[in-house]
Amino acid sequence: MEVNVLRIYKRISLLLVTFSIAISPDVAFGSAYVGSKACAQCHETEYAAYSQHSKKAYSWKAVTKMASDLKPHELQECYACHTTGYGQGGFVSIEQTPHLADVGCETCHGPGKEHSETGDPTHISRQITIKACEACHNSERVGSFNFKPLVHSGAH
Repeated sequence: MEVNVLRIYKRISLLLVTFSIAISPDVAFGSAYVGSKACAQCHETEYAAYSQHSKKAYSWKAVTKMASDLKPHELQECYACHTTGYGQGGFVSIEQTPHLADVGCETCHGPGKEHSETGDPTHISRQITIKACEACHNSERVGSFNFKPLVHSGAH
């Protein structure tokens, strides 16, 4: 009896692992990231200004320019600063989570799923600090970068 239960358990475990790999990670794990276009539904002015005036809104272009010169593991190192939510349940790959390529609203304001569903301002970070910027804008990553902290704050 115990042997049969163990076999069934192993088969179910294998099926669960197989299917969870096949499903997009944001579906499988309930990603809290929704992408900047979801923010635009209510924050049209901010989204338009960000899209038109912020280089961060197009940061994925830098990744695609460098991709052919980098090894896969080197390329993945770019994701932390050139995408939204990489390694935190957000961006996985351009194929699986294209809406999270580029540095979007949620990079500074945090995951927006709850806020976008409820409209409750307590479900999103409204106070941006220099600490959030320094994760990527630091001397280790960008030695000759003319970084002006919070001057444009994403152009909004």
